[in-house]
Amino acid sequence: MGGSTRGPGAPEGGEAPGQSPYERLSQRMLDISGDRGVLKDIIREGAGDPVTPDASVLDITLWGMELGLLSMRRGELARFLFKPTYAYGTLGCPPLIPPNATVLFEIELIDFLDSAESDKFCALSAEQQEQFPLQKVLKVAATEREFGNYLFRQNRFCDAKVRYKRALLLLHRRLAICEEQHLVEPAELLVLLNLSFVYLKLDRPAMALRYGEQALLIDQRNAKALFRCGQACLLLTEYEQARDFLVRAQKEQPCNHDINNELKKLSSHYRDYVDREKEMCHRMFASCGGGSSVGGN
Repeated sequence: MGGSTRGPGAPEGGEAPGQSPYERLSQRMLDISGDRGVLKDIIREGAGDPVTPDASVLDITLWGMELGLLSMRRGELARFLFKPTYAYGTLGCPPLIPPNATVLFEIELIDFLDSAESDKFCALSAEQQEQFPLQKVLKVAATEREFGNYLFRQNRFCDAKVRYKRALLLLHRRLAICEEQHLVEPAELLVLLNLSFVYLKLDRPAMALRYGEQALLIDQRNAKALFRCGQACLLLTEYEQARDFLVRAQKEQPCNHDINNELKKLSSHYRDYVDREKEMCHRMFASCGGGSSVGGN
């Protein structure tokens, strides 16, 4: 990356001698900053609404990139030219980017989360939230869960847990309405599975087991819930219970490598446990071997 912008003497619509590739490219690009500091060329059109100012996206590192993203829609692929003021400035980013460099980026917007809408809804009282239709609640809960997934992928497990719990609270409030339960429970199941997983990552197996068992109340044959419960029980050294959960999970998905590997791990841990118990008993009896017997009358 690097180069210079079009010189002041070059005509806007044609090519002047000695123009750089960046200068030729810039002539057919859209000015989205108002000062030609951020130029855009759409390679593939997106769909839906543009990114909202408070949306959450991954890896915004430049001012120009933020402006560029705000002009994009889901699925869009675009090319951007950023002048130094909107990129790395007078310092550059040694050793790859020299000072005062105009840089070229291609950005694909896969998805974004409208976290502002979600935050506003979660700030309402329970009574206010109840005035909204179920579809609104499901949308906000899905946004919270997806944002939790985004944080989870960044290994920010505590932050992910907070988002998952917010989603679960929203859904629990709607479970009281009987005619909506069949619509709420599938969304609740996903959140419970994620909570079980994140508590495993936080090394809190008792909580992971709790949420896994709640998921099984919704779907007793759910392989992921059974697997999470089995993992939690293994960490709690509840070997018999772990085996029960994992065998049930394997019955649902016989070819699942994660489940089969966890069963192998359980077998190894259980053998070690039995060997330790045997060794302990052996030492106990050996320590009593030199003592006198108890006489009778």
